Amino acid sequence: MSEQTNKGAIRRFLDMSPDSTPKTLFVAVTLCLFASMIVSAAAVALRPIQEANKLKDKQINILQVAGLYEPGMDITKAFGASFEPRILELSTGQFTDAFDVASFDDRAAASDPATSIELENDPASIGRQSQYMTVYLLKDDAGDIDKVILPIHGYGLWSTLYGFIAVEENANDIFGLQFYSHAETPGLGAEVDNPRWKSQWNGKRLSDDSGALQITVAKTAPPAGADYHVDALSGATLTTVGVDNLVRFWMGEAGYASFLANLKAGDI
Repeated sequence: MSEQTNKGAIRRFLDMSPDSTPKTLFVAVTLCLFASMIVSAAAVALRPIQEANKLKDKQINILQVAGLYEPGMDITKAFGASFEPRILELSTGQFTDAFDVASFDDRAAASDPATSIELENDPASIGRQSQYMTVYLLKDDAGDIDKVILPIHGYGLWSTLYGFIAVEENANDIFGLQFYSHAETPGLGAEVDNPRWKSQWNGKRLSDDSGALQITVAKTAPPAGADYHVDALSGATLTTVGVDNLVRFWMGEAGYASFLANLKAGDI
């Protein structure tokens, strides 16, 4: 029996040339496993920081759409002092205490059959719609509602756009609109982030005096007039259509119409 045969498997492996195929594969696999362990550990360790940053970014966007954001401000303090989050039941247009507002996740609720419905008429292309949404009440010094910040989302050209629309206490005048997450084309659909385009929303109206929803994002104003019109995004027809569809969907009967009617009647 040869000396090589008498050696154990580990000894034979160690005696191999450094550039042999088995040793090359061993080193590659070992490095991959080690790197994956480091990445996984980092992801777990950083998750709380990532979640905190996501929450902070969301709060910044809510402050911005309400016209309250100032550079350098303490975001958490300003948000907590300004807004009262509430869970809204869309079907009744009333608030519910069935969920903990601090832990309620709107996106998770939209994919949970217990809290959402599959849409047949789906102009916003969202698939399923949560029947419960977190809305944010901005109150004045007297404790009365000054504005309501309503989450909205829908599909544009390449992505789902997530944002907020701020509505005045009369439940009809728009104060502002802002998207905080999307993947639309830079310079085209991504112009939804352009301050000049966003500024058009201020002072626009949702519905006419008869209560019919009229707000429109298009190249030309609707028959109802300029008070209900926001200019289309130049060169971004499909994103424009998507924004128009999602805003009309969420401000309509399938969205916040019941809540806005209750707000207007003073039943909130």
